[in-house]
Amino acid sequence: MKRNYCIIVAAGKSRRMNSTVSKQFIFIGGKPILAYTIDAFEKSSLIDKIVLVINEAEIEKCKKIIVNKYNYKKLMKIVPGGKERQNSVFNGLKVLPSETNLVAIHDGARFLITPDIIDRAVRDAYDSNGVIVAMPIQDTIKETNSNKIISKTFNRDRLWAAQTPQVFPYSIIMKAHEKAREDNFFGTDDASLVERLGYEVDIVRGSVENIKITTNFDLILAEIILNKRKIK
Repeated sequence: MKRNYCIIVAAGKSRRMNSTVSKQFIFIGGKPILAYTIDAFEKSSLIDKIVLVINEAEIEKCKKIIVNKYNYKKLMKIVPGGKERQNSVFNGLKVLPSETNLVAIHDGARFLITPDIIDRAVRDAYDSNGVIVAMPIQDTIKETNSNKIISKTFNRDRLWAAQTPQVFPYSIIMKAHEKAREDNFFGTDDASLVERLGYEVDIVRGSVENIKITTNFDLILAEIILNKRKIK
């Protein structure tokens, strides 16, 4: 039977946070960030199994403070990350069975993702070459030359900020990653690898709350969002 898998990528080093603790292990609301992320996919009705990609040096730490403690039913495997995020995703793809149906790829640092958004993205991906969660851009975007002089103003009505999860048929995302490795091409997200092969990728509206933890300010904002959800 074909199954839908999720690859959660959490092999980052938190360089921009100047923290001695990798961001996926930072506690917020009494729980590590990565545990919230796994929870959302554990609760998704359309995700069957989860593959976790962790920095090799932190795999045992992950098992100790997250995996063993929360006893996830869907977690299939933990694999070591690569040099870049793209390498880490490929490491996750390699352990999936060939009969895999859809693959949802998600950044572990987007821990405020909800099962509802996950399921909407997976549901839409059944009839497409790929789907990404995204939000319309609110700010006006400018392009500049090397001297920081504005060279172009974009029409924001057509611009979206990409989030994750990004969901693709297994055969398409595998082919996209293999071609990128062959060409030594590194994209800004997984959808860009699929797009360069000529496939059309759809958008599912995400949420302003689906933020990625990158800076210390993001942690403050995330705590506000968590507290708001507890009140509801």
